[in-house]
Amino acid sequence: MPTSTPLLQAQGLCFSHEPLPAPPLFDRLNLTLLPGVTWLGGDESSGKTTLLQLLAGALVPASGQLQIKGTSLAQDRTAYQQQAAWLDPRDAALDALTCGQVFADMARRHPGFDADVLAAHIEGLSLAPHLEKTLAMLSTGTRRKALMAAALAAQAPLTLLDQPFMALDRPSIAYLLDVLDEAAGHPHRAWVVADYEAPEDVALAGALVLGV
Repeated sequence: MPTSTPLLQAQGLCFSHEPLPAPPLFDRLNLTLLPGVTWLGGDESSGKTTLLQLLAGALVPASGQLQIKGTSLAQDRTAYQQQAAWLDPRDAALDALTCGQVFADMARRHPGFDADVLAAHIEGLSLAPHLEKTLAMLSTGTRRKALMAAALAAQAPLTLLDQPFMALDRPSIAYLLDVLDEAAGHPHRAWVVADYEAPEDVALAGALVLGV
């Protein structure tokens, strides 16, 4: 069973989009993530993706503290980023990479990356025919599946998923729900699912709805 020990702690996060000065998107935000699955909800432009980027260490807050299992973003950004698996499905910089290259890059960045777990996700998400294709060649759904497979295989303490069900076929949706259902019971790892609705029939460790 998941423990009650926080896996991630955010204290006093402040962030504004450029150009500055701009109204703060987050103003002294405090957040605690427990092991298991947390749903991050909110309307369009409420800041879901930006918060995932902050939690991943891809963006640096103007002020505030972020720690994953005691590793501080401010003190060691590289070590912090190794604790958080995140790939932005909208990142055009990934377009020229093949699925195989994306997987290899994640393996380099995350010491816990598990090739056997990756193979299971490749099968479960029907990715085998697409491994040599660049992400630019893939449909929106297949692109998202490839990036999710990479993030899930990283086996990081924290896995961040942005609208993971968007454009997926029904078998892939069912597979991902099974993955999250199993993740919900993990005692030492956390998953954050950012979406308009909570994942169906998945026991949640927590929920945060932005803009309310």
